[in-house]
Amino acid sequence: MQVRMKGYGHDHSIQLEAGSTIKQALEAVGIHPSTVLVSHEDVVLPHVTILNADIELDLIIVSSGG
Repeated sequence: MQVRMKGYGHDHSIQLEAGSTIKQALEAVGIHPSTVLVSHEDVVLPHVTILNADIELDLIIVSSGG
């Protein structure tokens, strides 16, 4: 399946096997999962969400620091 991730300087399109998680998709393109929130159709998705079909995900950078 094709997974596209975009937002805030990121624009990645990768092929993954059905049943992969959002966390696996992020790691496949070198994005540490703790640095982003992922949404689809304005709904934030947990990183453990299983993907079973082509999808476009929006990335939201998590700001941290003090």
